Amino acid sequence: MKCKRREAKKKQVTIGLIQMKASPAPEPNLTKAVEMVRKAARKGAQIISLQELFKTRYFPQTRGSSYFKLSETIPSPTSEVFRRLAYELKVVIIVPIFERQGRKYYNAAIIIDADGNIVGKYRKMHLPNDPYFYEKHYFSPGDSAFNSYETKYGKIGVLICWDQWFPEAARAIAMSGAQIIFYPTAIGWNSSDPKRMRQNELNAWQIIQRAHAIANGVYVAAVNRVGREEALTFWGHSFVAGPFGEMVAQASENQEEILIAVCDLSKIEKIRKVWPFLKSLRSDVYGGLGRHCPYEAPYWGETAFQRRSKQSMTGIASSSQRDSSQ
Repeated sequence: MKCKRREAKKKQVTIGLIQMKASPAPEPNLTKAVEMVRKAARKGAQIISLQELFKTRYFPQTRGSSYFKLSETIPSPTSEVFRRLAYELKVVIIVPIFERQGRKYYNAAIIIDADGNIVGKYRKMHLPNDPYFYEKHYFSPGDSAFNSYETKYGKIGVLICWDQWFPEAARAIAMSGAQIIFYPTAIGWNSSDPKRMRQNELNAWQIIQRAHAIANGVYVAAVNRVGREEALTFWGHSFVAGPFGEMVAQASENQEEILIAVCDLSKIEKIRKVWPFLKSLRSDVYGGLGRHCPYEAPYWGETAFQRRSKQSMTGIASSSQRDSSQ
């Protein structure tokens, strides 16, 4: 009598990504998000994620003070709306929020379980400070660990936009037990970017996150916005990648839509047996990773020529002071 190989029982979860175009005023965006979450639930979604800063346009394109009034202290009116919605629909909802706590502001996301309780909150760790992405002007970096959260439908982790370019963040979330990593995002092209550069940027954005899925044996779900907002055109293409890096589902470039994807969580165990990267990881030799960065982050306010000129002038001034003292 032959022994049949025991197959891991399928554990499927359906996720929904809400790809929206943002209006100038917050309230229409909130109303639309609630309606799209309802539609996603009707389509079978059990874990639903909104895009980064979903209630507003992407205001960090410019520096200013008028946008701080849009921040919310949690619990807030927005968090309460989605807590009630999660309880009503029996779904998990990831809700990005411009958070205020005391005198600090954060680019954050709350994780609401299907019983309506907030089971976690993530504050964006890595903040860009590039032209049209001046997030360090508005937000403080996150101050919590990279955690995963046990929900009714699976163990999930949340990172936000710029975090997606850092493999260390994805690894930390996976090591904490996440089966799906969600990336609420706001990324797009500058109107002056040439066409070839645009395609390269989009490719890189997808490749890096699919690589996170492969390296960690997890599902990755990235949800972006669409539409033109001042200098930026947000490129959509929200997607879900499987633990082998395969594209499970992908949204359009310029249309609002609800992307539905079925994820077989039992596949994670199978893939990790074939490619046991986490099991083979020599974490004991990475203790100093990132402690001694060999370069200083560039300052975007001046060119390399201007920096060299400033250094030269400083040297000349120091030399003149030495000469005058002799």
